[in-house]
Amino acid sequence: MSTLLIFLWLMQRKEKHALYWGLGQLSVMSGIVLWFIGGRYLAEAWRIPLCAALLAAGMVGYWSGTKFFLGELHRAQQRWIMPVALAITLVCYLVWDAMPSLLAPGSAAILGVVMVWCGQRLIRNKNRYQFLGVTLLLRGVFNVLSSVTLGPELYLFWFVGTTVLKTLSMLGLIYAVQDEIQQRYARTIDSLSNGFLIRDRRGYVQVANERCARLLGFAGPADLVGKHVSDLLPGLTPQMADEYFQRFMAPGAVYPLVETAMFQLHDGTRLPVELLASPYEERGRLYCLVQLLDISERTRKDDLLRQAANIDPVTGYFNRHAITNRLKEEVTLACSGDCECAVLFIDLDKFKRVNDSFGHAVGDELLRQFARRLHSVLGTKDVLARFGGDEFIVVLPELAAGTAEQQARACAEQIVAAMDNSFTVTHHVIGVSASVGVACYPQHGMDGATLIRHADIAMYVAKKSGRGEVRFFNDAMNAAAKDALVIDGALRSAIAGQEFRLVYQAITSAASGAMTKVEALLRWHSASLGNVAPDRFIPVAEDSGMIVEIGTWVLNEACRQLGVWKAGALGELTVSINVSAWQLADPAFVGLVQQALERNSLVPRQLELELTERVLIDNGGEVQSVLAQLRGMGVGISLDDFGTGYSSLSYLTQFHLNTLKIDRAFVMNIEHSERSNNLVHAIIAMGQSLGLQLVAEGVETAGQASILRQLGCHHLQGYHISLPIPADELPAFACRLKSAAAVAEVAENA
Repeated sequence: MSTLLIFLWLMQRKEKHALYWGLGQLSVMSGIVLWFIGGRYLAEAWRIPLCAALLAAGMVGYWSGTKFFLGELHRAQQRWIMPVALAITLVCYLVWDAMPSLLAPGSAAILGVVMVWCGQRLIRNKNRYQFLGVTLLLRGVFNVLSSVTLGPELYLFWFVGTTVLKTLSMLGLIYAVQDEIQQRYARTIDSLSNGFLIRDRRGYVQVANERCARLLGFAGPADLVGKHVSDLLPGLTPQMADEYFQRFMAPGAVYPLVETAMFQLHDGTRLPVELLASPYEERGRLYCLVQLLDISERTRKDDLLRQAANIDPVTGYFNRHAITNRLKEEVTLACSGDCECAVLFIDLDKFKRVNDSFGHAVGDELLRQFARRLHSVLGTKDVLARFGGDEFIVVLPELAAGTAEQQARACAEQIVAAMDNSFTVTHHVIGVSASVGVACYPQHGMDGATLIRHADIAMYVAKKSGRGEVRFFNDAMNAAAKDALVIDGALRSAIAGQEFRLVYQAITSAASGAMTKVEALLRWHSASLGNVAPDRFIPVAEDSGMIVEIGTWVLNEACRQLGVWKAGALGELTVSINVSAWQLADPAFVGLVQQALERNSLVPRQLELELTERVLIDNGGEVQSVLAQLRGMGVGISLDDFGTGYSSLSYLTQFHLNTLKIDRAFVMNIEHSERSNNLVHAIIAMGQSLGLQLVAEGVETAGQASILRQLGCHHLQGYHISLPIPADELPAFACRLKSAAAVAEVAENA
């Protein structure tokens, strides 16, 4: 048995206590043999020192093994083992050489004391090895008693007792070594942060660790070992366990075999896990080593990432990515079945004004309320998403064949009607409308991307139609959109390619006929498209934002030309240019106006900026601030096309205008329509009472000019006066006007 202990040490070099105990027991056994038979074959002079040496080795072996087993044998103590053994050997030799009769009882007594010490140390410090401690303690006591009473008549009794106790103690020592090895591996397995189990081909658990037991909702590994894996999880069947092992042992399987699963535990909770399986063979049988990784946190993060990828953070509904994928699925479903679907593209009107006036926090809250209101009018199957900014998409899925347009119209009208009630956002009452564009499958597109694009086009048409409108896509819209796209591309190189030019239309005094100002009109001859009318390219430039760059070019070119005329014969002529809302929203606009005037040595009153009513309506707060700065500089402000829009009288006082331009729609019928005549008369009277200069546009006949003079209009503009002409022709035209005015004055005086 002592050799078995030494063999265990050879197999597991960390088990030094096995080596010490084995050597100690081997020394004791050798000493006993030497004591009994050594006298026959060995001289007494050699027997005593050898017995002393073997006794010392046995004592040191048991002491060192026990100390190492308890974790108390330090390096400093190990260095003293050999010197102490030699000292014990020397002392025993000297005593036994002087008194040989003490050799047997002395050896038994000394060894008994060591074993008593080892036994009580094990009993006190290692509860799981109390049997070994008690056995060593009894063996030590038996040795001590034997040393006192040992005689020839008790040899048999001593031999039997010693053999029994020695056998029990040796078995205990072997068990302790093996148990420590097993406990070390068990502790190693239990220390794993992941669950661990070994199952056989039939599905029974052979080994499990604490973490695995806790993950599966059990008290400890003992509750798992010996059970079939299907008994551990309610949703797992023996067939599923067999199929897993077949995948595990399949030819060409790559280890570790990695799979994810959702476990349903006995308490009803669900546990997402990752399984890593590797092969293990023992005595010709294949086992499966499985690690169970709790991936709850990873799953939660994946869910958050998935939510971030698919959910709009402001409204909590789908985002662009998610609705694009969902629409693709709905189109596939509609294509495979006898059904249709519809896409509604919704845009909040005037949302930019909300952001600019109240801040983005209020804007975000408005979007949330708007989304909830949208969702409240939708069906249970309908899908809502925020596409971006203030744009939303609604998908109406699984519509009966032939009913898509009808149901989409009903839904769109509900959405528009839902905007009738104002929103209350952080104590602000905000009224907004919604423009809706609609595209249906298969009438307006055969795939999701086309449907969204066509619904978007229809929405822009609805917005341009006056806002709060619903429009269905048609081919004419697509043609207009493609034309706008072509124009947009060509516009981007128009300034660099010097494709723009200005022409000027004279504005004359109604009383004298002299030219008092001119309106600068933009013309574009594209290298790829030829001549493009302003009503085609100006809306495109406004939608793309390029109107700011184009407007800056018009401002600088008109002021440059005005500087040239000022140095010539025309003197201090006033030039009028059209300004868009985009330009007025540009923080640099006022500075650009000031630089253009200074660069060309112009006084501010020589420049007049023309605005439309739409600019005042959509951007009232911003415009008022900018116009106040421009008026403070001395720049003139003119309201163009008065009478065709809302014609709110508040604009005439709120924005402190200089000039009011009467739209050509009233002027053209002034000779033949009493109603038009009265309207123009009323506008002129109102303008005069407010101290405004009045310009009549679209004057095409002498009769119209005459009536306007009689009504008190200050200025005339139109083809009767002059067509738009190039800048180099204007001085000669001004001379002709002056000559004609002089002739008319002479004739009138005559």
